[in-house]
Amino acid sequence: MRFLEVLKKIGEQPIQVIEASRYIPLDLSESNYELNAIDVSSAEKLGDYVNSVISKGQAEVAYGGYLEIRNIYKRSIHFNNQAESERNIHLGVDLWCAAETPIYAPLDGRVHSFNNNTNYGDYGPTIILEHHFNGTVFYTLYGHLSLASINSLKVGTVFKQNEAIATLGDASVNGDYPPHLHFQIIKDLGDFKGDYPGVCNKKDLEFYKENCPNPELLLSIKG
Repeated sequence: MRFLEVLKKIGEQPIQVIEASRYIPLDLSESNYELNAIDVSSAEKLGDYVNSVISKGQAEVAYGGYLEIRNIYKRSIHFNNQAESERNIHLGVDLWCAAETPIYAPLDGRVHSFNNNTNYGDYGPTIILEHHFNGTVFYTLYGHLSLASINSLKVGTVFKQNEAIATLGDASVNGDYPPHLHFQIIKDLGDFKGDYPGVCNKKDLEFYKENCPNPELLLSIKG
């Protein structure tokens, strides 16, 4: 069974990583001209914008971002190393809500690895789970977590579907962003541990589109 078909099969059951009944799409792409009037390098000001979208939509969580081309990464050399082309294409889905929100395992899995990725604009505390489904192995990544989420965590820890695995961090630990979860599916993790690119450049896009399909295939997100 092809990987996308596996994900669609899994996604036939209700799956959430954040418990919510009302989601609203959020556009953080370079084509959203509302962002031109906002200092997106400020976690506080970007957070005010995100919260206004959630409030106006009478929602609990704002979501989106898969393959968005974003300007918010221009603030950090982590994404703008002169030795390579600019990385500004987002490879996961972001779920924006309050710090300390519980994060749940979307399906049974074990902790493959975890790390505190402390570069400015990076994930901060990060967990990667390994999953097995009908002979297929794949991984899910959870970025921008709280420090408490990894302080006593151990590689190999098993989580059952819908079991709490972490909580969201705030701007002081999550790479200096408004609180949100970066959720990403990874087919082949390679040699990475506790980290994997969540943003790519145009040159490498086709590889990452294949290796990191749209997480919305898996998640039950209702507007």
